[in-house]
Amino acid sequence: MPEVIQGDALFFFDGKPFELSLYERFAEAVLAAWPGASIRVQKTQIGFSDPRLFACVSLAPVRKRAERPERFITVTFGLDHPLDNPRALAVRVRENRWTHHVVVGHAGEIDGELMEWIAQSHALAARKEKG
Repeated sequence: MPEVIQGDALFFFDGKPFELSLYERFAEAVLAAWPGASIRVQKTQIGFSDPRLFACVSLAPVRKRAERPERFITVTFGLDHPLDNPRALAVRVRENRWTHHVVVGHAGEIDGELMEWIAQSHALAARKEKG
């Protein structure tokens, strides 16, 4: 079993094997890009840090039922600007800080576009670490 789905992650996705497979795919992509990243499983989300938090996976239904697939994960990340993309639901947290939620319903949605947004979030978190 891949390291990204051992331990607490199995409990997080208990009874949701499809969602677990989406998480596994996303976590493998994140760890391939940032091998030093750590994964922290919490009650409502799984966070990715390097060393600051830059992405999360949850089961939060951030879109209306009619606007999301039956089975999904939600990938959440922060940027200093809102994305103008129908995939990303942007929520302004404060000036120059936007939280984005992307509902992922199939493995193909863990693509270059999503990972570029995660890379931007990672870079923003790294700048905060230095500054």
